[in-house]
Amino acid sequence: MIPPKPQARAERVSLWRYLRLFRADILSAQPARLYRAWMAEFRTPFFRSYLCNDPELVDLVLRERPEDFPKSGRVSEGLRPLLGQSVFVTNGETWKRQRRIIDPAFEGGRLRDIFPAMVAAGQGAVARLAAHADGAPVEIEAETSHAAADVIFRTLFSIPIENETAARVFAEFKAHQRTQPVLNLAAFVPLPRWFPRFHRRETRATARRIRALIEGLTAQRMASIAAGTAPDDLATKIMTTADPETGERFTTPEMVDQVAIFFLAGHETSASALAWALYLLALYPGWQEKVAEEAAQVMGEGAPGFGDMGRLRVARDVFRETLRLYPPVPMMVREAARAERFRGRAVARGAQVVLSPWHLHRHERFWERPDAFDPARFDTANGRACLRAAYIPFSAGPRVCTGAGFAMIEGPLLLAMLVRAWRFEAVAERPAMPVAHLTVRGRDGIWLRISPR
Repeated sequence: MIPPKPQARAERVSLWRYLRLFRADILSAQPARLYRAWMAEFRTPFFRSYLCNDPELVDLVLRERPEDFPKSGRVSEGLRPLLGQSVFVTNGETWKRQRRIIDPAFEGGRLRDIFPAMVAAGQGAVARLAAHADGAPVEIEAETSHAAADVIFRTLFSIPIENETAARVFAEFKAHQRTQPVLNLAAFVPLPRWFPRFHRRETRATARRIRALIEGLTAQRMASIAAGTAPDDLATKIMTTADPETGERFTTPEMVDQVAIFFLAGHETSASALAWALYLLALYPGWQEKVAEEAAQVMGEGAPGFGDMGRLRVARDVFRETLRLYPPVPMMVREAARAERFRGRAVARGAQVVLSPWHLHRHERFWERPDAFDPARFDTANGRACLRAAYIPFSAGPRVCTGAGFAMIEGPLLLAMLVRAWRFEAVAERPAMPVAHLTVRGRDGIWLRISPR
């Protein structure tokens, strides 16, 4: 059995057909040759795009000369109403300053400090599934979204998802997702800065409401920091960290931008990865039993400790393989800041440079059985080599995801806690099919049956 994978489009299609496919799903809009190509060029009337799978080019863009390949502004056009000038969309000195302030909050020691909050969120997720453990089909993405949001609020602001403000942000965010188009006009057609960006009225409205709620939380936290009563969580750490070069801290508006991206990136991507991990374990019950047995042995029946994470090796490898097959962010887009030459081909200044974890993680020239689910592959020579050369679920280099370490604790932890308590079965009449908009999700949801273990 091979896990579900979108069917690739025909090799040659009209621009209009491509746009229609792209609007429905980024992945099925791409040709099959990308799973073998070292590089591919796409031409439109408005710009040229180069998808790069060559390890030397990936290293060049992400690690060796990242400043020559800044994040493309086109990708962020549709996200501006919510994200403002967050670390996800900025470049240059602004981005460097933001990372200098944010990164200390996610260092290893800090992860140990916030680990109890993750465990509490996991316990909440386990308890909520009891209402669905009757064998009836359950849309599991909704549940993993709830769990991931709970993790974010507990670790960031020390409040559970049941908190009134947290619950309102979560509800508004789901509404915002429904209004967010895949293809914003400015993402495809190069528009001057003065030209108005046409976002849907509902998109603007939900973004305003989310930002207002986050601003309230941020203002409250600033007041408690001033009073000396703030909890020692991620928000307090970030808001009290000064830029070592300038001595400046984030203002309230800047902090609102950063919290918005923490919620978008930390919640949306984690929810996607956890849902696909549970689905894969439902498709492969032998691996599910291995995760359950390991979790019971390592954690017993009580709450896990931070030291247990190093012993959850099966859960880690299952989650790692899930990120390979279903990377939450399927493509990353950079822009050539100057003229380049890739594999003997001229690349003009301003060209879009696409790095695709989706295709790189399934590349036929790298991976043995690239479409198969095999968590044991990481103990093989091929798997170890590919981890170095063809595995970038969190990007790489200076712009590697700030929360990569956070995610690699959260994912295996929640997976182990859920599988220790519940058994997950696939729903044959409702198979999952991945589609990619902002993240890789199930086209019609991911449906599972849940029963007590």
